[in-house]
Amino acid sequence: MTGSLRTARGGSRIDRSRRVTFTFDGVPYEAHPGDTLASALLAHGVRVVARGPYSGRPRGVYSCGAEEPNAFVQVESGPGEPMVRATRLEVHEGLRAVPLAGRGRLAGRPDTSRYDRTYAHCDVLVVGGGRSGVAAARAAAEAGARVILADDQPRPAAEIGPFRELTVLRRTTVTGYYDHDLLTAVERRTDHLAGAPAHMARQRLWHIRAGRTVLATGALERPVLFPGNDRPGIMLAHAAAAYIERYGVLPGRRAVVFSTHEEPELPGVEIVRRIRAGETVTGTEAGDDGVLTAVLVGGERVPCDLLAVSGGWNPNLHLYGQAGGRTRWSAEHGGFVPDGGARGDLSVVGRARGVPGAFTEPPPPQDSARIYVDFQRDATLADVWRATGAGLTSGEHVKRFTTIGTAADQGRTSAVITARLLGEESVTTQRPPVEPITFALLAGRDRGALLAPVRRTPMHTWHEEHGALFENVGDWKRPWYYPRPGESMEDAVLRECRAAREDAAALDASTLGKIDVQGPDAGEFLDRFYTGRFSTLRTGRCRYGVMCGTDGMIFDDGVVARLGSDHFHLTTTTGNAGAVLDRIEEWLQTEWPGLRVRCTSVTDQWATVALVGPRSRDLLGTLADLPARFPFMGVHTGRVAGLPARVFRISYSGEPAYEINVPSWHGLTLWEAVVNAGATPYGTETMHVLRAEKGYIVVGQETDGTVTPADAGLSWTLAADGDWIGRRSLRRPDTARPGRKRLVGLRPLDDVVLTEGAQLVDAPGATAMRGHVTSAYRGTVGSFALGLLAGGATRTGERVYAVTADRTVPVEVTDPVFYDKEGSRRDG
Repeated sequence: MTGSLRTARGGSRIDRSRRVTFTFDGVPYEAHPGDTLASALLAHGVRVVARGPYSGRPRGVYSCGAEEPNAFVQVESGPGEPMVRATRLEVHEGLRAVPLAGRGRLAGRPDTSRYDRTYAHCDVLVVGGGRSGVAAARAAAEAGARVILADDQPRPAAEIGPFRELTVLRRTTVTGYYDHDLLTAVERRTDHLAGAPAHMARQRLWHIRAGRTVLATGALERPVLFPGNDRPGIMLAHAAAAYIERYGVLPGRRAVVFSTHEEPELPGVEIVRRIRAGETVTGTEAGDDGVLTAVLVGGERVPCDLLAVSGGWNPNLHLYGQAGGRTRWSAEHGGFVPDGGARGDLSVVGRARGVPGAFTEPPPPQDSARIYVDFQRDATLADVWRATGAGLTSGEHVKRFTTIGTAADQGRTSAVITARLLGEESVTTQRPPVEPITFALLAGRDRGALLAPVRRTPMHTWHEEHGALFENVGDWKRPWYYPRPGESMEDAVLRECRAAREDAAALDASTLGKIDVQGPDAGEFLDRFYTGRFSTLRTGRCRYGVMCGTDGMIFDDGVVARLGSDHFHLTTTTGNAGAVLDRIEEWLQTEWPGLRVRCTSVTDQWATVALVGPRSRDLLGTLADLPARFPFMGVHTGRVAGLPARVFRISYSGEPAYEINVPSWHGLTLWEAVVNAGATPYGTETMHVLRAEKGYIVVGQETDGTVTPADAGLSWTLAADGDWIGRRSLRRPDTARPGRKRLVGLRPLDDVVLTEGAQLVDAPGATAMRGHVTSAYRGTVGSFALGLLAGGATRTGERVYAVTADRTVPVEVTDPVFYDKEGSRRDG
């Protein structure tokens, strides 16, 4: 090796027979398999590995594990990763990393690595693979328990032996402790490998449900405060020893040891000075590169290249605190130790219970601006005194004022010191995750098409082949419009509108939510869930219904059809189908468990074609035998185009219309039969024009969570009796007051299409908003819009102004029904 600080001593973690190459800050180096980036850089004498995020001061490797506050790097090889601790990053062939100044940056390219999640149950989960953790796992396994041992190192401190029900998770950090003994853990599976198989997950997120949890998380060495304590070359004493024992690397040649506890052995390092009780470090010196060259002990200058410090041990109780455990200050241990109160069956063993020793008293306030308390936040003792001088006494307040303890290490090296500076009896709250988790791991395989699967109707390929353009509606791809050669969108939509108003047109409506409701109490349930009464609905008939939230605001709408005495078919809006079923199940399970009702989503089981227009009945008559009397809001079960079908006499356009439902695998056959019979295909844009001309609302467009049925002109859907959801809220003074925003029609005086979302004001330049435009189109009635306007229900004919960033358009307030207000066209 070319490094001058590699020693023949130690090296229990590395394979000296093999070498790998890596690059740091553009410079190539060699290392052994098993090295971390930190140990490899120390072996080559690289002392400056990062800089303070605000001060820009050079920083070096300070620790040997997860408590590292300085040595964060950006991994640029492979998929890349921002802000990785050099002490945790295992070197592998081809690794490329660059130093950071406390803040990472995105790689600028997608992470194509595979991430997995898995779920496990065990009788005993042991967190930590040190001596105490291994002993606890062995004892539980010998007793016949199913045991998981999770350790963040490449291997536990000792062999446990073969046990059938024992699982050892290496390179695995338990990151969160949640209610009911649920813990999460991150397993690093390929980060240490070069050229790992593409099918192998880079990391795995474990969800572990444990009968009992044993925390053998050990203790973290505590720094000592003194001026100039952040220079490269200053390191925690036992971390310095660990680099020799684990990696065969000398962290320095000539060392000063400043320890208030037991002093570690540093074989191969010359100890030039040991700072004894009563002595203190009054300063440090550095060369031009910022690396330590001398330590000042009182008036004595001691040349050295390593200052190994130890201010005692802090029990590592991050997970214990997440479990609700309390701590108390122990003078015997010089730290905060467990004091009960944790949820679930949890025990703490080993050094996590405390390590006997004294606490180093904080230094006097002199030179406090050069005494760093939190290296990763560049926060000094002066910042603490500034906070207390401003009247802040609580540790939580000082934490926010100074940002101490808010970095990626969550105060592992600073929290206890800060708490003692303030005289606090506990450290500030440490929240999950214990260590940062990448968003890619949290997403796992749930990204792209697996996060938001694209749903397509059975007729989708036909739409593609016939030139349809699509829009996203919820998870669905719906035909937006069908342009012919040379047609603009407006041209195509107007052509489709004319077909629906003058002839016959067909819409693929398969995306409508469909819920099958059955049971002796189905009618009673619907009376409670909708604002109207459905228990009185006759078999073979339909009724429009509105659903409200408990606040009385419109949640969704649709049509309810009664297929039998205890059998109903509900439709919902496309985007709200899942939410409606969720709410149904919530109320049935938590509020009305006594109702004998079963609800099943059948959205994917039925393909739907809406046949619209004055010639729709004649066209349908060529495909089916319709009953002589088929009234509006009726249901007919029979065959269409030779296919088993349910036909609903429903209109969302104001024209004679039929919604034909067939089993989904027959959807394409039905569609082709309808189109071949002469219907013009139309898309969602035309559907919106047609419904808006009739003043029909779209939930989520004419409603926004503040609109009641009365606001939308739907008071006629409200049952006068019963206890349906939201009824009591509609009696509140605010929901019943005059002057609320109401649904109105809007006619632009300049014959332009308004911008949806445009603010409605009384005069040009006015800043008081009275409402906004909800839908705006050019249709068979010209340019028109719908909107919500305060006081609008009684002020038809009034002029207001629709304002956007680049234009102000005068509009006239009208009735929201622009087409066939009498409804005479509905029955042909």
